[in-house]
Amino acid sequence: MIPPETTNFLSGMYLWGIEVIKVIQVIKTPVLTAIIKSITALGTEVFYLPVILFIFWWADEKQGLRFGILILVAAWINSFVKDLWKQPRPFNLDPSLGLAYEPTYGAPSGHAQQSLAFWVAFAAWLSNKWKEERPARKKLIIWAVSIFMVLLIAYTRLYLGVHFPTDIFAGWIFAGLVLAVYFLFGPRLQEFFGTKGVRFQNIAAAVVVMIMNGLYPQDRMLPAVLLGFCLGYTQMKKRFPFCARAEINGKKPGLSIIILRSVTGLAGVAIIYLGLKLIFPAEGSSYYELGRFVRYCAIGFWASAGAPLVFQRIKLASRVNNENTGSR
Repeated sequence: MIPPETTNFLSGMYLWGIEVIKVIQVIKTPVLTAIIKSITALGTEVFYLPVILFIFWWADEKQGLRFGILILVAAWINSFVKDLWKQPRPFNLDPSLGLAYEPTYGAPSGHAQQSLAFWVAFAAWLSNKWKEERPARKKLIIWAVSIFMVLLIAYTRLYLGVHFPTDIFAGWIFAGLVLAVYFLFGPRLQEFFGTKGVRFQNIAAAVVVMIMNGLYPQDRMLPAVLLGFCLGYTQMKKRFPFCARAEINGKKPGLSIIILRSVTGLAGVAIIYLGLKLIFPAEGSSYYELGRFVRYCAIGFWASAGAPLVFQRIKLASRVNNENTGSR
């Protein structure tokens, strides 16, 4: 981190932010702080990625792929910009504000960016699913919950003293840009790649990941997961098409199927993560980053290909024809 004592950081914007945080922390108590720390975890990839996997395995594999690409790319952009801007956090300037600690730079807020990107996309998806029945009350509820979650996550970051208000605004701006691309160009890109073969799709994914690694080599985890997720999806689509809501023996997947898919899928993630971590070179080795990349790539591949294949093999899903899965 850049030394906080330099007066260059003590601009009017940061001084104003410090005062806002002090006002918010007037109500702080140990119990409230513990609750806030639990809530703020809902703004990280630790929360969003499992939710996306559940959408992929339970409800709509195509939408799960879209959400996965959205969140992984948004998280990568956030990390890249953080290291580019190198802005301090409130507790760097005033240690008394720090009710939690974050090792990275402050702006833009990743929690704010990820929460807005996910919840807006999620609300739009559900609203579209309910479009035919026109359940205005359901749409109002999901949008209200989504907005509430975005604001709640932002509040937790201010309460904990890990972000200035301007960090939150910056996170929302970047989320807005990502969402604009997602909604305006996403359908066109999906249609374009849908007309290409698997080889072209795989090469395109590899090129994108290479660019991401070239621009920001400090952490290859997110590009690795993205590559594995995309490669796995194309293989699944070609070799053993999986549809999350396809009937099994004439019946829609019930609660027991959903639970078993979740347990099986997450168990596979844990086995791959821990197993490869034990096998591959430890941190400090010249091959550590390569092993780390392979490990996270394998997790992404498992999520979109390995798990669906296992679901089919153990009768938790039915194999469907490509023409019945819709355009991918």
